[in-house]
Amino acid sequence: MRNILIQCLFCAFLLFGIWIPPLFIYFHHHHESYQNNTQESESLLSLEKYGHQQILHNPGQIPRPQVVTNPSDKEEPKNNDFNFSDPELTSGLLKYGLNIIVSKSLGYQRDVPDSRNAICLGKQYPTNLPTASVVICFYNEEFHVLFRTVSSVIYLTPSHLLEEIILVDDHSEYDDLKEKLDGYLETFRGKIKLIRNKEREGLIRSRMIGAGHASGDVLVFLDSHCEVNRVWLEPLLQAISKNPKMVVCPLIDVIDEMTFEYKASPLVRGIFDWNLQFKWDKVFSYEVEGPDGPSKPIRSPAMAGGLFAINRHYFYEIGQYDKGMNFWGGENVEISLRIWMCGGQLYIIPCSRVGHVVRNHLKRDPDLERAVIENYLRVVHVWMDEHKAHFLNRRPALKFKSYGNVSERVKLRKQLKCKSFQWYLDTIFPELEVSVNFW
Repeated sequence: MRNILIQCLFCAFLLFGIWIPPLFIYFHHHHESYQNNTQESESLLSLEKYGHQQILHNPGQIPRPQVVTNPSDKEEPKNNDFNFSDPELTSGLLKYGLNIIVSKSLGYQRDVPDSRNAICLGKQYPTNLPTASVVICFYNEEFHVLFRTVSSVIYLTPSHLLEEIILVDDHSEYDDLKEKLDGYLETFRGKIKLIRNKEREGLIRSRMIGAGHASGDVLVFLDSHCEVNRVWLEPLLQAISKNPKMVVCPLIDVIDEMTFEYKASPLVRGIFDWNLQFKWDKVFSYEVEGPDGPSKPIRSPAMAGGLFAINRHYFYEIGQYDKGMNFWGGENVEISLRIWMCGGQLYIIPCSRVGHVVRNHLKRDPDLERAVIENYLRVVHVWMDEHKAHFLNRRPALKFKSYGNVSERVKLRKQLKCKSFQWYLDTIFPELEVSVNFW
């Protein structure tokens, strides 16, 4: 009897020891993310995360359309008093990087605050704008988060502008993303194309697959954990209608992964450092001068990559994505450089607001980590000319690492008659060259 008791105690201790380290890491990481929520930092070896200051403009509420909702609908929590001993909460954090209890309670469609500046509220948009194909790729996404992404696009987009939503399932493993998802999407029959990859392709190639099925004038790429805001699409389409070589991004608001509180972002532009880590940066004062003020498009040296709109024909003209890249990571810097250096323009449109769920992941993926590094090496060897030394000198071990064949991308650069990286530094992002002296 005594031996049995000892064995039980040993098993309990072992189980306790297995769970404590990852939960401790999560709590520590979650605490750190609250301490530094004024900018985004995209690490070479970590998953993408958006962090913004909490500034709210004109917090009006969007009227809720008549849609099917979860019977357990209730108000989202307004504090951080969570029961971390709840196995559903902890398993959801480990599986999805977010609070699945709150996500389920919000149902399949909800109101979010209208975070636009007052000037944006008075703007009028033409009815004859280009049509949009919204491409949303997902892999093992939490069901309610994914469905809210889809339903927000459906109900907050004028039907005559929304050509279709193209969902690309990148070989997800979870059962609720199969037959259950098929059944729920019947609600939106005629507006949604669902494509299922037969093997894991990664975000970059999945987006190209989705774009290949699109028929709209404009491609709009969204992450699978977003909620669009009121009048989100019209400002993007209007900008592209005026200049087909202008690529535009919405201003990205933050949806907290624990409370799912929607937090408005300040005006920011996208930049990166010599490690090619993407960051949010303040907007220069002259960018918001004049009668349009904070509603003016913001010239951005780089995009975050998850959310942007581009003329469909221009997307192919400038070479889509680099198909030699795997999974995701670095493609945002690559396409940003390609846009600017090859005759296009990249802007953030403040009157377009889209919320994005910040997710915290514990699980390391060696394949993803290796892919991200190789992707960045493809960027520096194709686009940064002699300035690639600034990247490689900071990571000398990468000087001899393989990054595949880039001859097609080098050929594309010549065909498009792209400018030099020095031109990009002189004209678009001089602050990056200045920063060399401070590393």
